[in-house]
Amino acid sequence: MDFPFRVDSFNPRGLEDRAGLCAKFIWEIYKSATNMPNLSTLSKNDSADGSTRYQSRILAIETSCDETAAAVIDDGKFIRSNIVASQIDMHQQYGGVFPEMASRAHVEAIVPTVQQAMAVAGASWESLSAVAVTRGPGLPGSLVVGVNAAKGISLARGLPLIGVNHLEGHIYSHWLTQDLWAQSGGQPPFPLIALIVSGGHTELILMRGHGQYELVGHTVDDAAGEAFDKVARSLGLGYPGGSAIEKLVQESGDPQRFKFSRPKVSGIMRGDRKATHYGGAYDFSFSGTKTAVLNLIQEQGGRKDGQLLPQVPVDDIAAGFQESVVEWLTQTTARAVEAFGAKTVLVGGGVSANKALRERMQRRLTVPVSFPPLALCTDNAAMIGAAAHFAFVRGLRDTLEMDVAPDLKLGN
Repeated sequence: MDFPFRVDSFNPRGLEDRAGLCAKFIWEIYKSATNMPNLSTLSKNDSADGSTRYQSRILAIETSCDETAAAVIDDGKFIRSNIVASQIDMHQQYGGVFPEMASRAHVEAIVPTVQQAMAVAGASWESLSAVAVTRGPGLPGSLVVGVNAAKGISLARGLPLIGVNHLEGHIYSHWLTQDLWAQSGGQPPFPLIALIVSGGHTELILMRGHGQYELVGHTVDDAAGEAFDKVARSLGLGYPGGSAIEKLVQESGDPQRFKFSRPKVSGIMRGDRKATHYGGAYDFSFSGTKTAVLNLIQEQGGRKDGQLLPQVPVDDIAAGFQESVVEWLTQTTARAVEAFGAKTVLVGGGVSANKALRERMQRRLTVPVSFPPLALCTDNAAMIGAAAHFAFVRGLRDTLEMDVAPDLKLGN
């Protein structure tokens, strides 16, 4: 079906009439959801394969940045569908995400993405237990599309609404690896340390149980993935920077030629970054390393007419940068594991796809370390559905008054 109103009628930046725009969008999604056909005869308690009953079946939506995603998840661990409409090709020309374009693309993609998720899952509307959606953190104009789509579906189909913290979703991506925790009753043992490392976040979370989070460390400036993007751009390697640097380093580059000093971040707080209870002992800083790379480029020859000169050793600089970031992430996580007696480590977010980081942590940490499958490292709705299941069974529900929270935190 076609989206039922013109894309250019939706302006997520028009805060002065935001309430009216949101109401219109909810109404249009309501009409769409009301008219979406049932694609399955599954009853409320039947599984997709007809073999077992389930506690919850959740339709999840994720639009926090530049991926329009929808998934159907059973019991917080079984992926019935996981659809992602990527915008990466559109944003590559800008070297990063262009927020206004991202939100408009979400408007175009949200209905067909939800329809495809339901069709692939073979799920009927009556078989759903709830609809879940990322409410933050993220880009305001992107979040508002997903949240209002979920509200429209909730209203049209009479489903409970569950707002999910995007960071919590990255943690719960590990519950979607079905057999990983068989020896501990099907879930990772608590307490655990979660390292969330992506383009927008670098956080160390102590998790003592479901829904029990303490922020023990975070970046005081750039996120690790953001630093990868900026360094890759300065080296002419394109976007996204993490995969571009990793690919180059795997082919060539000496990680020992250029070494970058680890910044001292104890006690440093910038902007609205909330201080942890641990005096910066588990905090990160990547901005200074990014500046060191820029200075090194100049020392090695720099640019002429906007282009790097041939004598600049791009591969060695990239290798040294990646080596430094991987080592800092590993060292800090290892210290947190020891300090808090963690029984396992979960690593999530886009940077968790980095092969060097995976190998270093598996080799150096003294407790089991879990990484999601590569498809679940970047933003997706399956992880939102997994997190929503555990909120659902605890009885957590949201109302249609729920709003987006672009700066939403996880943990105290």
